[in-house]
This record gives sequence, structure tokens and C-alpha cells, in this order.
Amino acid sequence: MEIKNLALPAMNRFASDYLNGMLEAGKYFHYDLTDDNLYQARYDDLASRSFQRQELADYIYEYMNDFGMSEAAASNIEALRKEGSAVVIGGQQAGLLSGPLYTIHKIISIIKLAEQQTRALNQTVVPVFWIAGEDHDLPEVNHIYAMGKNKPEKMAYPLYQPKKTMVSDTPLDSKVAAEWTEAIFETFGETDYTSNLLAETKHIIEASGSFTDFFTNLINLWFKDYGLLLMDAADPRLRKIESGYFQELIEHSQPITSGVLTQQSAIEEAGYSRAIELEKDAANLFYYDPERKERILLIFDSEANIFKCKNMELSFTEAELLEIARNNPERLSNNVVTRPIMQEKLFPVLAFISGPGEIAYWAELKLGFEVMGMKMPPIVPRLNITILERGISTDLDETGLELSEVLLNGTEAAEARFLESVKDTALQEIYEKTKEQLAINHKQLAEKGLLIDSGLKPLLSKNSEFLQGQLDFIYEKIMQSTRRNHEIILTKYSRIGCSLFPLKSPQERIWNIFYYLNKYGPDFIGDLMELEYEFNNQHKIVII
Repeated sequence: MEIKNLALPAMNRFASDYLNGMLEAGKYFHYDLTDDNLYQARYDDLASRSFQRQELADYIYEYMNDFGMSEAAASNIEALRKEGSAVVIGGQQAGLLSGPLYTIHKIISIIKLAEQQTRALNQTVVPVFWIAGEDHDLPEVNHIYAMGKNKPEKMAYPLYQPKKTMVSDTPLDSKVAAEWTEAIFETFGETDYTSNLLAETKHIIEASGSFTDFFTNLINLWFKDYGLLLMDAADPRLRKIESGYFQELIEHSQPITSGVLTQQSAIEEAGYSRAIELEKDAANLFYYDPERKERILLIFDSEANIFKCKNMELSFTEAELLEIARNNPERLSNNVVTRPIMQEKLFPVLAFISGPGEIAYWAELKLGFEVMGMKMPPIVPRLNITILERGISTDLDETGLELSEVLLNGTEAAEARFLESVKDTALQEIYEKTKEQLAINHKQLAEKGLLIDSGLKPLLSKNSEFLQGQLDFIYEKIMQSTRRNHEIILTKYSRIGCSLFPLKSPQERIWNIFYYLNKYGPDFIGDLMELEYEFNNQHKIVII
């Protein structure tokens, strides 16, 4: 493997301006990524705060011990207990088979930045991955894409779940999951690694009771030797640690909402769109109904001075909700606004690793953090990685396509240009003239015919359409023959597009790591981790 840097704009306009230094950072963030003293300044700020280090370390140890604790992870848990350590953190939903590639890229980013800052600060910086097990958007995590008939196709795990059940409460049926996984592996094709990889994955499925368990088992298997710490945001054991923080969020519910709305207005005035859908009555917390196993968004009714659930006869006074936070914190969970605040309360965060969309919504939280008397951490873009296989690289060379063009726009325009270049212009001229002359002759025929029988008008109109359609049909057949004559080169365009810009999206948003594990073997992730990554806001091309 080797790695090359490529300058590409971010998909999100706000994120692109942020990365290119076109924003006045202080309006949206508490730290400026261009500051050479960024991490030292943040580390010094953390020194003035206290954290429930022992309780948090105990929880992470207990959680990870169920999945197999490595020496590196155990060492980092002990480091987390000690004053002076910090963390690099990021998170994602618990996608089946680990979800899209960007989840893997985010984890690599977390580990690599933690390693770099451990050396730079001469302090232990621990990599932490926050599993969003409290998320209830199952359609986001219940599928992966695999190669179908010449294009990627969504392969969804067969599950009907009408309620807003948290991912961590969604059971994994081992038989169904194994059959679903087998169907996906069939699309990969048989390699020397397929049998062992499939058997190992099935074994992990058997050991996993929920979607989140399945995700955690995989990520721990792949990254435990790098000291990655894992936690589930939906875990009731974590909720106990969060109890006091939930109370603070309840007491500051409306000031937080007001702060976010004020910040959003400023962002809109600067010409950007809102990233968070937020109403003025938002309470920014969910109530979890243990009987229904359903997560319900709370709003604040200022007239009645109560917290209530939309579309349900369920409400709480502030005192009642505070009582729940004290005695049953597992019944509360965060939304997109309060999750980052809760993270900041829990961990000594040196840096948060974000995707492009997260950069935009974190910018809307600045005043919300200030309401809670905190600064948001440095928001560091995760590494954007595209895996370039040697065969695809050869196809690029033979088609003359620029990699940057493909990564931004796909191959459709280039393929159209190629077809235009090999098209028989004389044939096209004959086709167009024939259509034109046919239209003229048919019009003359129709005019004469209508003089004899005006009732023939509908028939003549249909006849004209039919004749024109027949010309179109035969011309398309000729064009199909042209495409067949150039099938080899057109197949290359298709291969390039499917690999690098599938479904008009970046590779990392569609493809899954198992395709590469099946093709290149179990050391593939380790090989990715051995590469040297620079956080320079440039796209990483990993050539294999």
C-alpha cells in the first residue's frame, strides 16, 4: 500500500469553507485549526476542569471486557483514570457489518490523531469511539451496499420495526443475520480468504445479541491492539454516570435552545443553511419508555411549564423530570444538540473527529456550550480516504480519466464524451435528415388525406408518431451495436465509477470494508493502520 494526497473540496459548503480558512473561526468555534498552538491551548484549558475519571474508566472496562480486552485497551483505560490524560473522540451509529467505509476512516482518524498528540504533548492521549447505540433511525444502519447487476444494490437486513427503538435494543437474530451475511458474501466472489472470513463473521454474529453488540465485536476485533476504547451511549451503566449532567441539561433546557437558535440565525445571515432542525420549544432530550421500548422526543410547553412528548399523553414537570434524571437516568437520552455537550461533560476531550456534516452542525452549538460554561473542543475533520485498487488505477490510465474528476463527478460525463468521439457523424446526419424528410412528407400526405376524410386526423397523427418511433428504434439499435463494439473500454468506465463514485456518491459512503477484507485478506485493516496520515485537509488516496 502507498498513500498520496489530493486536494478536493468538501461535499458540504460550510465544511469546505471551514477547511479552506474562509470562515472567521471565532464566530463559530472556540478554537482555530490554523493555530499552531491549538492542541497545547486546548490541553491547558482542560487542566482547569474535573471529570468523573474513575467512574468512567470503570464503566468502559466493564463494557469492553464483555467483548475481549486487549492489553493496549486496558492500558489506556488506566491512563484515562489519571489526571493529565486526554482523549481524541468521535462516534457513529452501529452499522451492520460496520456500516459504510467512513466509519472505518473515522476510527483510523481518532487513533492516528491520538498517537500524534501523545508524542507532540508528551502526555497520554487516548482514542475513544462513541457508539451511538441510543440512535433509533434503524434504516440508517440496517443495510450495506453490494454489487448487483452492474451497479451497487442495497441489501437490507430483513427487519420490520415500526417503533423508534434504540439500536442497542434491537435484537440480532443469529440465523437471519447469518443468512443475510452469506448473501452479501456471494456478491464478493470466492477468494482464498472467503471461507475463514465468513466463518469468523458468523461466529461473531452468534456472540452478538443486538445490532450494537455485532458492531462492537467487529470494531474491537479490528482495532483493540491500537488501544481504542469503545462505549455505548445507550448503556444504562453509563447513564448512571450521566445522571447529574442530565439534571443540568434539564435546568438549562431553554437557554440551550435559545443559544442554538441565535447561532443558527448568525449562520444563516452569513449565507449558509441550517444543519439542525430545531424548534423554539425543543427540550433537546428524549424520554425512553421502558415498556414500549420506544424513544420519544420531549418538547417544553412554556405556557403550561411542563416537558411533554409530542403526540402522546405523557408530560413531566421540571421537578418530575429531574427526579427521573436522579433515579432513572436510563430513561433519558440526548439529541443532536445535547449529545456533544454530554460528551464534553464526560470526557477530557482534546479533539473531536468529525465528518463534513458534523462540522456544520457543531458550528451551531457554540452558544449552547457557553450556556453550560464550557468551550467546544477543536473540531477536526476526519481523514477522507479513497481506496484505489491497482486494476482501477490501470483503467484510469487506459481511459485517460483524471482521478480528481471521477472523485468529484463520477464517470458519466466522460463516458458520454467518449461515445460522442466514436459516433459516426455521417450516420447521425442521415438519421436526422431522414427524420426531418419523413416529417415533411408525412405532413404533406396528411394534408391531402384530410381533404378527403377529416376523420383520419387521429389515425394520421398516431401513424406519424409510429414512423418516427421506428426510426428512433433502429437508430438506437445501431447505437447499441456501436457501444458493443467499444464494450471493453465502456466496461472500464463502469468499473471506475462503481469503485470510486458509486451511485453518484463518494466511495466511503457506499462501500463496506468486508469487500476489501474478502479480496485482500484479514491484514487489510492493519495495512491501512501502518500508513502515515497527515491531517492537512487533503484527500487520501490509498493505492493497493
